[in-house]
Amino acid sequence: MNAFMARIHAWILWHEEDGQATTEYALVLLGAALVALLVVGWATAGGGAGKVGRLFDRVIDSVIDKL
Repeated sequence: MNAFMARIHAWILWHEEDGQATTEYALVLLGAALVALLVVGWATAGGGAGKVGRLFDRVIDSVIDKL
């Protein structure tokens, strides 16, 4: 393989990795959005809302006690 073909090959490989990184980033964002939706759904339905409220109450009480 001559130097010109090696450069073209390296350029193609480098650009393919850029697309892969973008795809991976998009998949991570979709996964994070799914987890966020599940947490919001849990927290607003059933007993989740009460548990979240109690957690915030304990955190705030703990901070106030340390002041």
